[in-house]
Amino acid sequence: MAVPEPAPALDPEIRAERDFLATARAALRRMRDDVLDTETALGDVVGDKVTNAVLLRARERRAEALVDIPDVPLFFGRLDYAPGTVFEADPGDPDGSGEPAAARTPDGDRVYIGRRHVHDASATPLVIDWRAPISIAFYRATAQNPMGVRLRRRYGFTSRAELTAYEDEPLAGAGSGAPGTAGAGALLALEIERPRSGPMRDIVATIQPEQDDLVRAPLERSLCVQGAPGTGKTAVGLHRVAYLLYAERRRLGRAGVAIIGPNRSFLSYIRNVLPALGEVDVRQTTVEELLGAVEVRRTEEPRAALVKGDARMAEVIRRDLWSRLRPPEESLVVQRGARRWRLYTDELADVLAELRDRGVTYGAGRELLAHRLAHAVLTRMESAGEVCDDRTHDQVRRDRAVRAAVTAMWPKADPVRLVLGLLTDPERLARAADGLLDAREQAAVMLPGRPRGPRSARWSIEDLALIDEAAGLVDRPASLGHVVVDEAQDLSPMQCRAIGRRGATGSFTVLGDVAQGTGPCATGDWSSLLHHLGRPDARLAVLDRGYRVPAQIIDFAARLLPGIAPGLGAPVAVRQAPGSLRITRVAEPELAEAVVRACRGELAGEGSVGLIAADAEIPALHGALAAAGLRAAVLGEADDALEAERLVCVPASLAKGLEFDAVVVAEPARIVAAEPRGLHRLYVVLTRAVSVLHVVHGAPLPEALAG
Repeated sequence: MAVPEPAPALDPEIRAERDFLATARAALRRMRDDVLDTETALGDVVGDKVTNAVLLRARERRAEALVDIPDVPLFFGRLDYAPGTVFEADPGDPDGSGEPAAARTPDGDRVYIGRRHVHDASATPLVIDWRAPISIAFYRATAQNPMGVRLRRRYGFTSRAELTAYEDEPLAGAGSGAPGTAGAGALLALEIERPRSGPMRDIVATIQPEQDDLVRAPLERSLCVQGAPGTGKTAVGLHRVAYLLYAERRRLGRAGVAIIGPNRSFLSYIRNVLPALGEVDVRQTTVEELLGAVEVRRTEEPRAALVKGDARMAEVIRRDLWSRLRPPEESLVVQRGARRWRLYTDELADVLAELRDRGVTYGAGRELLAHRLAHAVLTRMESAGEVCDDRTHDQVRRDRAVRAAVTAMWPKADPVRLVLGLLTDPERLARAADGLLDAREQAAVMLPGRPRGPRSARWSIEDLALIDEAAGLVDRPASLGHVVVDEAQDLSPMQCRAIGRRGATGSFTVLGDVAQGTGPCATGDWSSLLHHLGRPDARLAVLDRGYRVPAQIIDFAARLLPGIAPGLGAPVAVRQAPGSLRITRVAEPELAEAVVRACRGELAGEGSVGLIAADAEIPALHGALAAAGLRAAVLGEADDALEAERLVCVPASLAKGLEFDAVVVAEPARIVAAEPRGLHRLYVVLTRAVSVLHVVHGAPLPEALAG
């Protein structure tokens, strides 16, 4: 009987690092248990159920933020300093504890960098949050500027977060990598290129210096990031949220943070990133959900969408709303006991004109009108010797005659009914749009059919922005502290105005790529979009170095750029992957069979596989896969489609922002023909792969790709 060979001895350094990782995980579990064991009730003496509920929810959020995710490494790097290095307290400490910003060995020279702060039972830090000031050196230190770091260590992990390797990079002084290293930069490259499946993961272990500069931008600064495919713009936005919640937790805790994505499939893809970084209290929504005053039941025709999305519609709605004001037709008479107090029509008209010209919201103006009329009556009363106080003022303001006068002069306005009336009455629309929209444009924006009320109207997503514009004129919405807008290049000016109102007193991170604009109102000019968003002074940054998409793939897709985004530079791919681009020409009747073969071949490798085709082609291709015995989920049919199967059928309209290890693109010509900006959509589709792009086609490729 053969004697099994003994397992190779484990590197003592790796064993020590594994032991430290186990210690850190145990400490994190203790931290969470301490939170859960904290008493929240105030007791019978206070008996404040509301306060108790708030405290309980705060405890739940804190405990949720301390959940240890088994397949996510707790730390990913280490910084070694000269013995005796002194570190100041971390001013960005989210707990406000003022704990030192370094975790040290007994020699006091070692700092572990991880996804969240971890300390032991004596409050000694074991792992430092990647967002702490001292962690900057992990991302930016170089041999030319070591920032006090003697050595930087990166770790390699399995998919189950088992530590298997490390790599040392000396930054100060001479020397080569320590035992266990895999060569300069090898672990970093492996982490960037590692096959992935399911939703998006964080990139804290691989953030590049130019990305880190954007991630740590101060809260007061609004950013606009023009990012080519594979440059990590979405990751930058998500990690900036995590950083700002760490550095400005008190301010943002009061005002709130929101992430706005293009659709639910995209939000499902990114949903795990912030929880993995310990941030669980961030709203993630779409434009439709954010502005959802009515149910969307119709897709707008491109021409109508273009007009409804135009900023001129804001003035049309403003004119229509303020045209509701009516000059007084009769005097106001207020009965107080046996006496009557009269305000004549010219006095009422003066008050109305003064308030109309003040620039207040419609709703606030209506309230002010009641106060002004009451004040004018009280002035009459005091002149006659009556004693008046705040209570008298409130009684007069609520008087039936005053309320009737206010309603006659300044009628109430319901935003939904206002827009419904405007878009179903041609004469009313013509008055409001005079000099702004021509007759064809006015006809294009009218609602179809004869809706009897808001519920029977067939609203489009473009109508939501119009309703929101009216609502913003009636009453200004509360402002968030920070708003991240991803795939912003597809927003219309009216949608930008609506989003801008949500962050009127906060700041923005705007992410996108003008070359990937596929909507009817897609912008080709960031300055114009930022103007409509209300942030013309936002800092514009360009990310053009692609770290995930190989050069062979990005160069192929970039052949489309001269036609779809003239003047935009082609992205620069860091990675070379010979053989990553495959193009298969077949007879058109054999297309489905060839697509099945391509998918089967890509499934033989590692990671996720996306089959992307024109939306109308997905049902038939999904059926062909099933008939061939290949299990595949369909994106858009379930929230967990990206996790349910390795192979996912992706309608081209939902591909934006997603990433797959291998992508099979079926018949590019049909993707191009499916919509007016089909070439832009194809550019999006061709840049979703990070390992292999396999194009299967029967019809000729677009001219720019045919070579």
